[in-house]
Amino acid sequence: MSAYDEWLADQVEARETAGLTRKLSAFDPTGAIDLAGNDYLGLARHPDVIAGAVRAAESFGAGAGASRLVTGTLELHEDLERALAAFTGTEAGLVFSTGYHANLSVLSALVDDDTLVVSDAHVHASMIDGCRLARAQIEVAPHGDVEAVRSILARRTQRRALVLTESIFSVLGDATPLAELLSVCERADALLVVDEAHGLGVAGADGAGLARHLGLSGHANLLLTGTLSKSFGAQGGLVLGSRAIREQLVNKARPFIYDTGLAPAATGAALAALDVMRREPERIARVNQVAAVLADACGVGVPAGAVLAVPMASPQDAVAAVEKAATDGVRIGCFRPPSTPDGISRLRITAHADLDDAQLDHAASVLAAVAR
Repeated sequence: MSAYDEWLADQVEARETAGLTRKLSAFDPTGAIDLAGNDYLGLARHPDVIAGAVRAAESFGAGAGASRLVTGTLELHEDLERALAAFTGTEAGLVFSTGYHANLSVLSALVDDDTLVVSDAHVHASMIDGCRLARAQIEVAPHGDVEAVRSILARRTQRRALVLTESIFSVLGDATPLAELLSVCERADALLVVDEAHGLGVAGADGAGLARHLGLSGHANLLLTGTLSKSFGAQGGLVLGSRAIREQLVNKARPFIYDTGLAPAATGAALAALDVMRREPERIARVNQVAAVLADACGVGVPAGAVLAVPMASPQDAVAAVEKAATDGVRIGCFRPPSTPDGISRLRITAHADLDDAQLDHAASVLAAVAR
């Protein structure tokens, strides 16, 4: 056995002992109620969204074929960027092959050795990895602590500063104090970067995100990132902000420059999904209603978005709850260390707007049994 084989075997044993082994399993969407995936509005299988993907693939092919700076920029990309900017009330947009790349791009293109990065302790892994790639000085603020951010910015020596947060956090499902945080950033002349991955399609009556809902869109000190793989039911990432920032990303963001452009089918699907959101705002109201019902069943507070987090005593208990729910026809997920920033294992449950009342009643009954 080679040194690497021995090391890998030790890794397997350590994960198994700690209850932290992760396994891939194919999901049959027709065989269970899905409360684990991120298709919050039920648009991934909406006929208009599928038709948008098909039209795009037939017109532009299966893939973009090259980097956006070579021949990979399609008229379809620019249509989507303009539509997303108008939807969220921002000046300009740029789409990426993944939301992960969107956050990596912002950190790699907007940070240098005269920039301080202040990060909420609960930001997504893509932002954490972006900080590592940026090689900047990083200060981590306690989760949701505006005063801590204010204090860190007040003592900075760097000319520029980025503050990183999420509009609705992917682990706890809570909202950031966005207006207060933006006010602090404005006074300190810092740029607030807000990942709206879990806010778009959920926050506000029209689903345009928490920043738009609070009337903050278009602020000079605000930059939004996000994904097309959740409420939009497609795939890809996005950055929304000023034209100057878009220009900087196009010229300096390595994950954008060296990656193939967003696939036509995903682009067309996202455009169609945006049209459905505008036509059917009742989906946004329904997903929030479903979230409230599921939260009550689990005995936790109503989340700010579609994500519910239920603390469990151990990783093993979390896995057992997931398996028990699956036997009762409900697919849920769980977060275990190191995916949880505070080391607490949790059930992760996502509300979906396309659940009918009978499915919702059954799901609530199952969750009440496994969560308590």
